[in-house]
Amino acid sequence: MKIGKASATTSVKVTPVKAKSQATTTESVDAGTKTKHSASPSSHMQLLTLAKQFVVDGALLSPDKQAPLEERMRKRERLLQLRKQQNLENIIQKAIPYCSSNEVTDRADQDWFNSFTALAEDISNNTMQELWAKILAGEIAAPGSFSLKSLSAFRNLSISEAKLLSKACALAVRDHSYRNMRIISGASQTPGLFNFFSKSREQHINLSQFGLAYSELLTLADNHLIFIQETETSPISKGESISLNYNGSPFTIVADKNNCLLRFYKFTPVGSELAQLIGDNANQKYFNSIKQAFSGLFSIKD
Repeated sequence: MKIGKASATTSVKVTPVKAKSQATTTESVDAGTKTKHSASPSSHMQLLTLAKQFVVDGALLSPDKQAPLEERMRKRERLLQLRKQQNLENIIQKAIPYCSSNEVTDRADQDWFNSFTALAEDISNNTMQELWAKILAGEIAAPGSFSLKSLSAFRNLSISEAKLLSKACALAVRDHSYRNMRIISGASQTPGLFNFFSKSREQHINLSQFGLAYSELLTLADNHLIFIQETETSPISKGESISLNYNGSPFTIVADKNNCLLRFYKFTPVGSELAQLIGDNANQKYFNSIKQAFSGLFSIKD
């Protein structure tokens, strides 16, 4: 299931938010001459700004200007509740365009929605709100699409980790069920008398050449999105085929020799669920590399 606007595109790419410039004009002394230049706020200024925004700057004021501690506490709690309310309303507003006004669906689970709001209420980043909106719209359209386990995992993802998931999805293939996702990383033929010393018996795809370094695979594994141990298919006989889908395009892998195997990194169930948020973004260089590297072991037919 892909989530999209009813009358527009059906996929969404994770893209960085263009942050509003926080540059400030400061004065610096260069060889005794004062010059104005643009610079990011110092850590001191950033801390003061955050403390003020979240109403925890009371102790920084002079004693005669400090409100009573209990009053400051109540003000902070009220502000936090207002912030959570605003976050949820923003997410609901973003989710509406992704919902159909014509299709009839099963009744949404109120307990799921209650858990969703508890997890999403602290999400203030615009890009992450967009993704949470897609989760909400997808679950309302097809109850059971996103488990609470997946929501909890997604809640702990940073922006950079969400982008990393997008990079992994750009290299991933799906089976016919569209639920199991894998990143093909190599191919081989089981050793035998006539191929034991053949250099073409083992083929490996260097994923880092296509933007996914091993350290990034470890990060995905730490977030329970993929299994870090490579797995492989059972031996495939000559002429036997496997039908897969690469970012919206179906293709078939056919074994050219007996006892050939494919190696891959497999997405976890949580990773496969969250991958529904990522639109089709195929890396054609990666796909072409597979075709070339596996020549002699497998043929790939689009």
